[in-house]
Amino acid sequence: MKIELWQIGKTSEKWLESGIEQYTKRLAHYNPFELVTLPDVKQGHKLTPEQRMAREAEMVLNRLQPDDWLVLLDERGQQYSSRQFARQLEQWLQRPVRRIVFLVAGAWGAAPELKLRADAQLSLSQMTFSHQMVRLFLAEQLYRAFTILRGEPYHND
Repeated sequence: MKIELWQIGKTSEKWLESGIEQYTKRLAHYNPFELVTLPDVKQGHKLTPEQRMAREAEMVLNRLQPDDWLVLLDERGQQYSSRQFARQLEQWLQRPVRRIVFLVAGAWGAAPELKLRADAQLSLSQMTFSHQMVRLFLAEQLYRAFTILRGEPYHND
């Protein structure tokens, strides 16, 4: 099964982009993995946050396949320890779907219709992080989860 990390808009900071790229390469060793950058909404700066979120949601929903397992990164989502997340990822990987899509929405968050479509919602912390930093944190946690599942020494308890 393929895992994809979808992000809306390019990563603006080179240091974040470099970190995401590093973990993307590492993840490919464990599982088919792809980082997908969806374009920013055109003229998004002229829209209200609600309009922008709605357009982003439309773009995402048009790309999703009916049998995709969508994990939405959301501040109100389920929180896990790294070991718990590894076990949860293992369960998701056993589902009869072709692709798991982790979605990091834009700066304003996810529209209600995306939250309704999501099969799971994941929060990385009670703290608020920029949507661009979340991309790096999620890529690292996915890598960490695979090393935990394989019994490799990357994770220390």
